Amino acid sequence: MKSYDAFRPILAIESSCDETAAAILRSPGIILTSLIASQAEEHARFGGVVPEVASRNHLLAIDPLVRRALEEAKLSPQDLGAVVATSGPGLAPALLVGASYAKGFALALDLPYLALNHLEGHLLSPFLGEEKIPHHIALLVSGGHTQLTEVRAASDYTVLGRTLDDAAGEAFDKVAKLLGLGYPGGIEIDRLAATGDPAKYPFPKALMERGERENLDFSFSGLKTSVRYFLEKNPHLAKSTDGMADLCASVRHAIVDVLIQKTARAVESSGLNEVAISGGVSANKALREGLRELCQTKGWKLHLPAPELSTDNAAMIAFAAIHHLKAGESSPIGQEISPQWGVGR
Repeated sequence: MKSYDAFRPILAIESSCDETAAAILRSPGIILTSLIASQAEEHARFGGVVPEVASRNHLLAIDPLVRRALEEAKLSPQDLGAVVATSGPGLAPALLVGASYAKGFALALDLPYLALNHLEGHLLSPFLGEEKIPHHIALLVSGGHTQLTEVRAASDYTVLGRTLDDAAGEAFDKVAKLLGLGYPGGIEIDRLAATGDPAKYPFPKALMERGERENLDFSFSGLKTSVRYFLEKNPHLAKSTDGMADLCASVRHAIVDVLIQKTARAVESSGLNEVAISGGVSANKALREGLRELCQTKGWKLHLPAPELSTDNAAMIAFAAIHHLKAGESSPIGQEISPQWGVGR
């Protein structure tokens, strides 16, 4: 198999959940094309992602999407320098589609193949295009993951805290389902919360106690339970415009306030002065505004991904992969997917 040629663009494929994505990047992070085939409408019928439905749709979408990506980039397969695919964490049937396609593509063209961690793609997304990743604290917050990580450089990570049950995005979706809202729920709650009172209902904020050792882990399952009991006692609120707005604003505040406070604790403990946020929930307006205000007050530098790089996409996978490929790393074609693959120590 050929070694990686840094002067050639790379093809990246992302299929960890319900988005089929393909991107072609040229080093250090020039996006030649980035495409996403969304399945959101189909999964909305079920109120959440169904793995078997996701994998079937990945199978239908992936080859036309890659062909279109090459066409938009005005490239042929022979112009590529490497092929990369998300190999975990994620839904096993979905990961298998993308990784298998990428392996076959690389094998047919005798190109280097790299299996990449989906979380690493998110972690580095705020720095897309930069040669060097600064030492910083990263808040990664999505539908399946919520964690605080110390990032010293690309490939050098230490997880400081993670969710013990539901991730923040999962909590938004589950509460939205209780409220009878659509999927994905976080977007609906964020929209309705804009006109509500965030202090109206004091929903619980778990694991916020301070002790000798700062607790940087997260837990959001209790919030969902609290909302369910609250709705059983006050069903009329979910049927009123003002009541729904206040409910959504209060739920959003309960989640976002925990995220912001724990991020502040992590940065203060580390002695660093740079913060990054990534993942689908990083698009939440209250979270972005709250972190901007925090960083302005503390004199910290805040790094945010472009809106199109907040949700799952292949451009972030390609950018993270470039750092590994430049270091001479690649993966054996026989490497298996790893649905529970964590990142960092």
